[in-house]
Amino acid sequence: MAQMDTSEQRVLIVTGMSGAGRSTVGNALEDMGWYVVDNLPPQMLRPLIELAGRAEESLPKIAAVVDVRGASFFSDLQDILQSVRAGVDLRILFLDATDSTLIRRFEAVRRPHPLQGDGTILDGIAAERARMNEMRENSDIVIDTSDYNIHQLSSAVNELFADATSVGVRVTLQSFGFKYGTPTDADMIADARFLPNPFWEPELRSLTGLDTSVSDFVLAQPGASDFINRFAAMLEPVFAGYQRENKKRVLIAVGCTGGKHRSVAIVEALANRLASVPNITVNVKHRDFGRE
Repeated sequence: MAQMDTSEQRVLIVTGMSGAGRSTVGNALEDMGWYVVDNLPPQMLRPLIELAGRAEESLPKIAAVVDVRGASFFSDLQDILQSVRAGVDLRILFLDATDSTLIRRFEAVRRPHPLQGDGTILDGIAAERARMNEMRENSDIVIDTSDYNIHQLSSAVNELFADATSVGVRVTLQSFGFKYGTPTDADMIADARFLPNPFWEPELRSLTGLDTSVSDFVLAQPGASDFINRFAAMLEPVFAGYQRENKKRVLIAVGCTGGKHRSVAIVEALANRLASVPNITVNVKHRDFGRE
């Protein structure tokens, strides 16, 4: 799949069959920095596009999710396109799936199809296909989601609509002290207590791992550099897997006794080591180094 050009104002209309994954696509776009408007009334589409054009810096990418109740707007689409200023890239994404897949999804969530009325789910699907047929034929992109789970669909959307320079995984490296409890939201936890504790060095006790003297002391210990290099190397295929699975954010915590010396120094060194890994951005947090 080729990525969309990012040189113009971008407006995307997301529509398609109920149960085909509009909400999943909206969430994926939002995670990529799109401003997503869900269940947009048809009459609001033109003002939304005009707003996108006027707010190019703050709203460069807008996605409008339109369900079957708004399908009648399609007959006015040419008028809408003509009213948009030059330089706007407006696309229509249509999500589809087989009847059997849609039936299975509606049965799984135990909700009626919005058009089935007193009939069956299949009756509702048939009515929706008839109403949406012209829109499907005139869409720029059609995705059949029958064989996709939510992660695979999110990955497909990411491949289609993410900027070429967008970051794949946002990594937070956090130091902490075990005596204050482990972070409950950490995806991985590493233990720096195998290194000698600078706390027992009188001239280092009042300092933190952000101070050069403490950092030099910690990183000079046997096993410190080897740990950082091997841990960073281990993380590279993990980050690649996260990107394939569309996991956008990960928290990696490194702990020591008080979260002031060893873990802080290791996190800072690890952040520098991971800075060269492609498709990730690293954020550093020190949870406990200000505690007494």
